Amino acid sequence: MPSTTPQPAFVLIRPQMGENIGAAARAMWNFGLDRMRITAPRDGWPNSRAVAMASGAGRLLDEAMIYDTTADALSDCHYTYATTARPRELTKPVLTPEEAMQDAAARIARGEKVAVMFGPERAGLENDDVAQANAIISVPVNPQFASLNLGQCVLLTAYEWQRQHGSTLRDAFAQPDLAETIEVQKLAEHYEDTLGQAGFFFPDHKAESMKLNLRNLWSRMPLTSHDVRMLHGMMRQMVRWRDRD
Repeated sequence: MPSTTPQPAFVLIRPQMGENIGAAARAMWNFGLDRMRITAPRDGWPNSRAVAMASGAGRLLDEAMIYDTTADALSDCHYTYATTARPRELTKPVLTPEEAMQDAAARIARGEKVAVMFGPERAGLENDDVAQANAIISVPVNPQFASLNLGQCVLLTAYEWQRQHGSTLRDAFAQPDLAETIEVQKLAEHYEDTLGQAGFFFPDHKAESMKLNLRNLWSRMPLTSHDVRMLHGMMRQMVRWRDRD
């Protein structure tokens, strides 16, 4: 079953190569999207080449919704974006992927159903397709070579969608819980006592200044509880090594 996470549907209009459908599925799943719709795939459906290219994202293909026409694929949507690199004579708002996904996030938060259309590999969306969209997404690429592969275009748009929900990435690289102040204080006392016994704070008239600098050092470091335990252990081991003879 598709996830219940609110998100746009990505609609592949008349895709030609199964490999590109699979690449699109993989790109979507990289960024937590799983609402794929496919309109009139050239080589029929299901497609073994799409499954092979999708790798671990095969579930998206199993659950993809297949339609005969663009109108059918968009029938339940409130707002649709059409991706295109070519200038059109149709008057519509033109947005970058970032702007479009910001707008999509706001619309979905209001309860709207949103779709993004991606055209076939050879020539992209036809004007009849674009006419059914409310806005255009245009990627700022090299005007001398503006054509994007289907999978690339899906990847760029999915990435911008994920940027609106970046907590997943931040959580994946989250800092472990920082040590409490009392833990850092106890660490500072341990080092001051042991270094004092070793004669580190010398000469006497500089001892307080040296201790102050050491406490300041600890407070500047974003230590975790694990860091504190390791530093205690390092000091205890050095003392044991010194006294073992």
